[in-house]
Amino acid sequence: MSAALEPGWLKVLDTEFDKKYMKDLKAFLLQEKEEGFTVYPKGSDIFNAFNITPFDKVKVVILGQDPYHGDGQAHGLSFSVKKGVTVPPSLKNIYKELETDIEGFKTPNHGHLTEWAEEGVLLLNATLTVRARQPGSHQGKGWEAFTDQAISQLSDQKTGLVFLLWGKFAQNKSILIDETKHTVIKSAHPSPFSAYTGFFGSKPFSKTNTALIAQGKKPVNWQIS
Repeated sequence: MSAALEPGWLKVLDTEFDKKYMKDLKAFLLQEKEEGFTVYPKGSDIFNAFNITPFDKVKVVILGQDPYHGDGQAHGLSFSVKKGVTVPPSLKNIYKELETDIEGFKTPNHGHLTEWAEEGVLLLNATLTVRARQPGSHQGKGWEAFTDQAISQLSDQKTGLVFLLWGKFAQNKSILIDETKHTVIKSAHPSPFSAYTGFFGSKPFSKTNTALIAQGKKPVNWQIS
């Protein structure tokens, strides 16, 4: 699996692929395939978050939990779906907040967030695969150790990143982040179950850009074409 990783990320994560948890994870994924289960995203998309946003380019991290589990949804970026796929409820709420937070933002007619990833927004799920139509089915199989290491490497080796932690699950990852070096912005999750309890009105996108500008970095263009 390591061969599929962007060189900058491979430099900081290469040793993870030799660890027992990763070998066990690979065996588990092969077993899922052998037993006839459909796993999302497809193999070539599993590491998309890392490959579209190289380690040296990361300036913002948006952390999700696990991939979408419906047909054709997951493609390796948290909260994102490809063009032509119905925009999921959480992403609809992200767009609603953007409309009130970023002046002039217009909601696109799709949910493909690759433009953000190309700008340096790491759209990372804690678990990188899921069994079709079974949310959370690949949690606790090893992916969390891998993505925790990715977050730790970002925290240790970089300065001035912005981490958007939405909901309790993401906020629990704050223990991996040195808040003396980075900006951590927390709020409720954009899910329809929690968006009205602290996500709407939290202005995470303008806060992110304010933090980046204060460091002399280029703000994120949140508008998606």
